[in-house]
Amino acid sequence: MEAERAKRYATEHSEPEPPLLQELSRETAEKGWDLRTLSGHYQGRLLALLSKMIRPNCVLEIGTYTGYSALCLVEGLAPGGRLITIDKNEKWQSLSGKYFERSPYKDQIKPLTGPALEVIPDLNEQFDLVFIDADKRNYVAYFNLVIDRMNPGGVLLSDNVLWYGKVLETAKRDDINTQTLQKFNAILAVDKRLETLMLPIRDGLSISRVK
Repeated sequence: MEAERAKRYATEHSEPEPPLLQELSRETAEKGWDLRTLSGHYQGRLLALLSKMIRPNCVLEIGTYTGYSALCLVEGLAPGGRLITIDKNEKWQSLSGKYFERSPYKDQIKPLTGPALEVIPDLNEQFDLVFIDADKRNYVAYFNLVIDRMNPGGVLLSDNVLWYGKVLETAKRDDINTQTLQKFNAILAVDKRLETLMLPIRDGLSISRVK
């Protein structure tokens, strides 16, 4: 079956995209911002389903953008749980904040602004679910910051791990993003603290379970 038709079929036979997220996607596009940066319908429903299966008490998201993935992940929180989402770019806050306020989970979402490498060390929580989806050159640094703060059985989700296929080739000397992702992917594959499965959906999503 042709790849695009298969993707379309899979999406059509998955849970529908919630209306609030449909609106967020449309408004992101209307503002001229990159829709590829959103998790989107198919991957978003996967994030929501994984969160519902894990029932985390505390979720950490590194990279908020306009809030789509946060609104997916928060769906699975345990009662009284919360999601912390970090982004250094204040540009997105007016849009993400508007949709967070409209969410039935608004009181469980804590958005923080600033470089994640500076914000995370000041957090006191242990995490049941972490989603890394920010600047690619810092993926290894993010991993090193969060791995010892994840509870046993916790899940690390890492987005864009295929990086438009660039990780399949020898990275150019000045392509720090690709070099870092190649190193990051290698770490996830061999780290004895983890069980990792890379899924070739969209731009690649790795699921790692902490032993």
